[in-house]
Amino acid sequence: MSQVSFLIKGATLVNENKVFKADVRIEGERIAEISTSGLSTKPNEELINAEGLYLIPGMIDDQVHFREPGLTHKAEIYTEAKAAVAGGITSFMEMPNTVPNTLTQELLEDKYQIAGKKALANYSFFMGASNDNLEEVLKTNPEDVCGVKVFMGSSTGNMLVDSEVVLDNLFRNCKMLIATHCEDEATVRANTEAAVEKYGEDIPIEQHPIIRDELACYRSSSKAVELAKKYNTRLHILHISTAKELELFTNAVDLTEKRITAEACIHHLWFTDADYKKYGTRIKWNPAVKFESDRNAIRQAVNDNVIDVIATDHAPHTKEEKANKYAKAPSGGPLVQHALPALFEMYHQGVFSLEKIVDKTSHSLAKLFRIKERGFIREGYYADLVLVNLNDPNIVTPESLHYKCGWSPFEGQEFKAKIEKTFVSGHLAYDQGKFDESKKGLRMKFNA
Repeated sequence: MSQVSFLIKGATLVNENKVFKADVRIEGERIAEISTSGLSTKPNEELINAEGLYLIPGMIDDQVHFREPGLTHKAEIYTEAKAAVAGGITSFMEMPNTVPNTLTQELLEDKYQIAGKKALANYSFFMGASNDNLEEVLKTNPEDVCGVKVFMGSSTGNMLVDSEVVLDNLFRNCKMLIATHCEDEATVRANTEAAVEKYGEDIPIEQHPIIRDELACYRSSSKAVELAKKYNTRLHILHISTAKELELFTNAVDLTEKRITAEACIHHLWFTDADYKKYGTRIKWNPAVKFESDRNAIRQAVNDNVIDVIATDHAPHTKEEKANKYAKAPSGGPLVQHALPALFEMYHQGVFSLEKIVDKTSHSLAKLFRIKERGFIREGYYADLVLVNLNDPNIVTPESLHYKCGWSPFEGQEFKAKIEKTFVSGHLAYDQGKFDESKKGLRMKFNA
């Protein structure tokens, strides 16, 4: 079978803190050449005229919940990976709170087998930690698994790790990156009881950031940081939602050496508590979308490199599930298809530069997770590339969605930027609304 070759002509590259025009040649799975002085088309090479378009490394999303196995009425790896690719996400890392929870090496490998057959994007899966599976966790191979996920707060099934002894042993013995969801269960429970006492069974959605408040987040995050410092553990705290937590992190530039890192999610960068009135339980997430002061502080922390990466925490539920009253409506929502368009909207608003967006969605992920040969536009690297039109206004409609759940918190939103084409490991997987599913994504590899 002949090697597929593309020549992308005249694109404006955003890469490694520079914006410049260049031609890029893709041969097979990799970037073969990058030239600022022009490249000529080879025989049997597909020419792509990219004048006026921006070429960026594909987004690497380090936090998604694709719901397979066990919760496939909400989503599945096949559908959500397609939606991700349509949104310019070329690689994802998926969380272990599926059914059954991913708490053994066998269950972890099962998910890799599914993704190998179904995922249009590149993939990796977190190993899950519980109160009683430390031995299994320590068997995880750091060269082909992105990390270990710990719920230090509310969760489902057997995923809440609340044993002090287990946490201590985990942070002491685990040589891999530990990614944590940090909310203090006791604080959340006390706040919930107070809300029930005041409102009965009909708690307003506006109480969500008060029930899952700053203190709940800070108590848990600070405990994780304390343990990581004690044992020099590689700690990555997911979805920071409060200004208070930012004091736990530094803006050290060298991510290859930084031991304690932080993530911001699209919803915490976009929404505030003022949006609950309009969107209701559609924007119910854990941790909660909080206040404008928190959102502004998180945005600033991204710009100041106090927060290291941006992710989605894509976590779909059905419309019917989300339509429940506050206490019964599950937390989470679908975001992978519009994460980059939302970030480019923030670029147009003057919140982030293009260079910062690319750094926090691609370069920094590659450094933080030690991903092999991805996350940059470099000769010899995998061709995970996205062509973006920054000025092609489009409105999010239900018909335009690729999620299995069929809804988005961004419905009705007009975005100025549009994803034109997405290359996954050299394969043109998405092209102006059409998918080519003849080749699947690849399993990501890591430098241990």
